[in-house]
Amino acid sequence: MPQPGMPNMQQMMKQVQKMQADMAKAQEELKSEVVEAAAGGGAVKVEVSGELVFRSITIAPEAIDPDDPEMLSDLVLAAVNQGIEAAQELAARKLGAATGGLAGPGGLGGLGIPGF
Repeated sequence: MPQPGMPNMQQMMKQVQKMQADMAKAQEELKSEVVEAAAGGGAVKVEVSGELVFRSITIAPEAIDPDDPEMLSDLVLAAVNQGIEAAQELAARKLGAATGGLAGPGGLGGLGIPGF
């Protein structure tokens, strides 16, 4: 018999199991969700899945200047970094909702889940 003020272990286990199922569903959804980012006014665009997998990088012909390859490198780098950040924010929202906020700072950060 549980002592007064002590959590019900069976109820806690059910909550943990539901959270695990919700997280698995959210992680599966992240595979198919894609965010887009751009740099240079759209000269370089990237698409990144919620799992941080790059789906595409598109470079407009006018962004390719043989006399200034550093500019193109900078645009690609900026677009890639924005894409990663957007995908991490998407994962944080999805997984945060699945865990009731436990995925945020001090929560599930040590589990190696992208974005935490």
